[in-house]
Amino acid sequence: MTMKELFAPSDMTVGKPWEKIVAFTIPMLIGNIAQQLYNTVDSIVIGKYVGDNALAAVGSASPILNLLLVLFVGISVGAGVMVSQYFGAKQRKELSMTIGNCVTLTAISSIIIMILGAVLSRPLLEMLKTPDSIIDWCTSYLVILMVGCAGSAYYNILCGILRGLGDSISALIYLLVATVINIVLDIVFVSQFHMGVAGVAYATVIAQAISAVLCMWRLMRMTDIFDFRPKYLKMYSMEIIRLGLPSGITQAIFSMAMVIVQSLTNSFGEMVIAANVIIMRVDGFAMMPNFSFGTAMTTYAGQNVGARRMDRVEQGAKQGTLIAVGTSTTITLLIVIFGHLMGIFTNTTELVTLSANMMKILAVGYIAMAITQSLSGVMRGAGDTMTPMWISMVVTVVIRVPLAYGLAFLTRTPELPNGRYQVLWISMLVSWCMGALLTLIFYKKGNWKKKALTGSSSEK
Repeated sequence: MTMKELFAPSDMTVGKPWEKIVAFTIPMLIGNIAQQLYNTVDSIVIGKYVGDNALAAVGSASPILNLLLVLFVGISVGAGVMVSQYFGAKQRKELSMTIGNCVTLTAISSIIIMILGAVLSRPLLEMLKTPDSIIDWCTSYLVILMVGCAGSAYYNILCGILRGLGDSISALIYLLVATVINIVLDIVFVSQFHMGVAGVAYATVIAQAISAVLCMWRLMRMTDIFDFRPKYLKMYSMEIIRLGLPSGITQAIFSMAMVIVQSLTNSFGEMVIAANVIIMRVDGFAMMPNFSFGTAMTTYAGQNVGARRMDRVEQGAKQGTLIAVGTSTTITLLIVIFGHLMGIFTNTTELVTLSANMMKILAVGYIAMAITQSLSGVMRGAGDTMTPMWISMVVTVVIRVPLAYGLAFLTRTPELPNGRYQVLWISMLVSWCMGALLTLIFYKKGNWKKKALTGSSSEK
């Protein structure tokens, strides 16, 4: 394969479905793992050079960070669905307008997030009863990332466009470059310049900005597929928002639930907060294959719906989901066997043991999430972004949050006035399993097949 062929957009409407899905997923999985390294390296450097409280500070900031970035999630999902369908349907003008609208929407959203982040970070942390010992670090970390959010926003949204076009290689290369820069800057800023939590935030912002510039450069060179002209920067349609809003709302609900649960987490003290940080960093890697397959299924379904090949959509859904489940089963076994490796985050033995034991509670849930992410990806690719949203709302708002607080209440004792901390992860496991069951039911019902943007999706 030549370099030109390697970086060429992938037409997923032809060839064996599972081969197309796997070939598209692998570079994206590597890229997602590299992106997860941003947060993981932050945590390792902070935990080793500054201490467990600083590690807890970075983790306590994460739910609020995710909550404030939901606008970008919506734009990215809407863009991916529209780009993949218009690319599959070979509609050049509509594709050009969609990409132009994404660039404009991202600029507007970035300005909004910069303002909100700077103003709301400290009040939100105080509302969550963040311990006084870490709140200053939390605030510093959050404000820097919010003010510098444009790089992260453009990278993620431009990556969504490239993946919609079937190009998962370019985003991988640019992200690997940015990851190396982030790691180097993390070490330099924290160990050499002694900038603490602020140092890892600055390193992340700089690295993400570089990856965004590289993605924009790549898109501007793809003139054989679409036209990147100033006239397409106008807001021609709100379809991106209509399609992306449910995913944005889903992420907002999930992030709000995480914020609420973070308040419960904070009540258990710094040790449990720090353990939760470590678990979520490992969780990020464990979940990457599921997210990668989910995104691949969105692109695959979108292109084939656009090409009116519903037969291929259903065939690919079965094959892709089976591969995702097999991958997650392997990861589950590795988590159970190698849990002690969490010592890379901290020198505190008690913290390593606590984190490893709690991770074993979550392990089997990754298999359930493989089903949820793959089939939700198919539904989104077909244009049905509402069903995954409702499922996420139910499992998060109706199941996860009430279950966490309810179990905490029921397990209270004089020695444990706030209940058992294990309920944090038990509630998450239950919600994941229920989400998989509901997703499978609604996928089988088949209403998602009627949501295509490009007309009839009947079989050829």
